[in-house]
Amino acid sequence: MKCKTVSLRQTLLGLVMIFTLNLIHSQSYVGFLEDNYSGVHGIITNPANIADSRLKMDINLVGISALYGNDYIGFNLGDAFSNYSKVFDEANTHPSTENFLAFNVDVMGPSVMLSINEKSSLAIFARGRGVFNLTAANGNLLEKEGGFDESEDFNIIEDDIYGSFTAWGEIGATYARVLLNKEEHFLKGGITGKMLQGFGNVYITGSNISVDYNANTRQVTTTGQLHLGDTGDINEQGNVGNALDFDNGFGIATDIGFVYEWRPNMSQYTKMKSDGSSINDRSANKYKLKLGMSVTDIGKLLDVKGTDRLYDLNRTQDIDNFDGDVLEEALLDNFDQISSTQSNDFVLPTALHTNADLSLTSKFYLNLNADISLTSRTKTNTGHVLNQYRLTPRYESKWLAFYSPISILSGVGFQWGAGFRLGPLYMGSGSVISSLIGNDTKALDLFAGVKIPIYQSKLKDRDNDGIINKEDNCPDVAGPVENQGCPWKDSDEDGILDKDDDCINEPGPVENNGCPWKDSDGDGVLDKDDVCPQTAGLAKFNGCPDTDRDGIKDVEDRCPNTPGNPEYKGCPDTDGDTLVDIDDECPQVAGPVHNNGCPEVTQEVQKQLNDYARTILFDTGKATIKPESVSVMVDIIQILNEYPNAKFTVEGHTDSVGSSESNQRLSEARANSVLRFLINEAISSSRLTAIGFGEEKPIASNATRSGRQQNRRVEINLVK
Repeated sequence: MKCKTVSLRQTLLGLVMIFTLNLIHSQSYVGFLEDNYSGVHGIITNPANIADSRLKMDINLVGISALYGNDYIGFNLGDAFSNYSKVFDEANTHPSTENFLAFNVDVMGPSVMLSINEKSSLAIFARGRGVFNLTAANGNLLEKEGGFDESEDFNIIEDDIYGSFTAWGEIGATYARVLLNKEEHFLKGGITGKMLQGFGNVYITGSNISVDYNANTRQVTTTGQLHLGDTGDINEQGNVGNALDFDNGFGIATDIGFVYEWRPNMSQYTKMKSDGSSINDRSANKYKLKLGMSVTDIGKLLDVKGTDRLYDLNRTQDIDNFDGDVLEEALLDNFDQISSTQSNDFVLPTALHTNADLSLTSKFYLNLNADISLTSRTKTNTGHVLNQYRLTPRYESKWLAFYSPISILSGVGFQWGAGFRLGPLYMGSGSVISSLIGNDTKALDLFAGVKIPIYQSKLKDRDNDGIINKEDNCPDVAGPVENQGCPWKDSDEDGILDKDDDCINEPGPVENNGCPWKDSDGDGVLDKDDVCPQTAGLAKFNGCPDTDRDGIKDVEDRCPNTPGNPEYKGCPDTDGDTLVDIDDECPQVAGPVHNNGCPEVTQEVQKQLNDYARTILFDTGKATIKPESVSVMVDIIQILNEYPNAKFTVEGHTDSVGSSESNQRLSEARANSVLRFLINEAISSSRLTAIGFGEEKPIASNATRSGRQQNRRVEINLVK
């Protein structure tokens, strides 16, 4: 006979079933998150997604994503259209010692994303999530769910089992920013901070669990140990109390991610403002290839207010002991509780997400995605995602998108789904197609929601001159940025644009920058032909004057104001010494070229000059020139005037009578007296220098009266 209500089954099967119908956190909104217009949802897998978004603002009202998956039971959902009950009655089972079942729920509540500027974006969101994990469940025990024959022996080895159920809410904020935007390379990064509030937590960890039933003795032998943790209390009937309690832990978590885009055709998305600065079209996807990487759910739910009870299952007892018992009561009544401690903290399902998105055209894309768990499946009270590798082709535009993800889900296998976004509505499934066409469906998911998207405005340039319409003064006619997008005018219709025309209202040739030629000096020769446009001249000299009328135009005449000879470049040679007056230091007196046209002082002239100078008489002991020497001075002046460029020294000498100091002073005074006389008679001071030598340079002996008389003298010597 078969027992339908034997509590042994309730006890052992319940240990598994409490988790097999619960949630295992896996992927959310499959297919939709790859959409560049997913807005605030992009932060779920990579917080960097919202930087440089196609939306100015995105307001999510409500969205829900749920996923069921397992490796134990498979359905033929196609039968649901003809016979709904047949789907479950003829389901396929695949029992093993390592079975799992999964069902995921992720609720996105009121959330908003705001594109602050070209570089930065911000999102604030609220989510409700459930993470339920079961690992290494013995599917053979599930086969006994309908009861077992008490007249037959059976033995089930569960060995180790791990599972947890946690529900929590999140309030978070995401900041994303462009990190690099240089030519074809673009990089952005983002970070999310989340505050977590736990709603409930139950977990199980068992080791070396087995069940052996002897039909003859009706004895059940169990082995192993079992941790059962929960956030509720046991009531008087031995049942678990309310597990959804707001005192179920608090935590802080973070997500971090980066996205690189290769933009080889960036120039076609770049326009200009009226000031010449560049502006990018934020409404368009600009990449040929996009690569993303992120790590999500780094953190824990701490201070979970619950109890971890450890039970010793090593016991042999009569099967009737389990009659009427429920799970918690059966454990308390039939097994020894070894310890009771505070529940473990819940470790979030940390995951690595990688993404590669290839732009085939402006609206068709191919996406390759991987979601990989970074947490252990066999660690107490730890969430994890099911590894998934997904290829998603999609059509994407501002108001409409279609996508069909094809994936491999760890432990489940092949998945094929479809989804769409139509304005504010989004809906889809990562497994709907494979579920309908397959006869052994082990997973099914669905998501749907509604939002208010506010898209980035497209940069419009009607005249294709590179300047956006709102900055273009002539949006319908192409023109350069230097003229605010308007074409240049030719006001005087001379064929030269106003921007290059110096005289925009008077026609003129290109050679004169659009201005008519002038005759600035009024000499009848236009400036363009006038070598001297500011000075009136003669046509035969190309407008240049000949002031001295010597037949040589002024610009070539070295002496433009004095008539001269062509051989001397328009200059005269008054003294006929072949050195023109302008170069002749002595233009009135002939002299050799090597002496700049001045006559040279010969030795004979020098001797004559000194013969005169030595006869200059002074008052005794004084520097006063005696009157009788004036005629001599006149002769000296005549000689000096014959050599106007020659320079001389006037030298005073004395005899040795008296002190050397008084003699030095007297010699200097007499030399200066002669110098002043000469200067007063129009000899240039620049030609004369006075020097006194005292008694230092005698020309005769001071021992005789005749010698002393010769030594008292003045000399005028040529400076060579």
